[in-house]
Amino acid sequence: MGIFDRLFKAQKPVDSRRERLLAIGRITDGVIIELKKGENSDIVAVYHYTLNGVEFESAEVLTEAQKNAGISYAPGSSVAIRYDPKNQVNSIIE
Repeated sequence: MGIFDRLFKAQKPVDSRRERLLAIGRITDGVIIELKKGENSDIVAVYHYTLNGVEFESAEVLTEAQKNAGISYAPGSSVAIRYDPKNQVNSIIE
């Protein structure tokens, strides 16, 4: 690899939406509304958060680490929500 390649090396593209939000997203507070049983024994968390007076509600399949966190993701729990500042409806539970 030459010096030119090192100086102007392209950034590795972020593969998944979750990885992208973890890299560039901002954090706000949210609340888990309910947990649902999804396909393939997935657990889907429905959550709510507010940004600049606008209320958002979304759902996400919990990761294995989140499933093993016990009551941290129970309905009524406060959680950190990571969202895309350019598209605030695009969010994940951190």
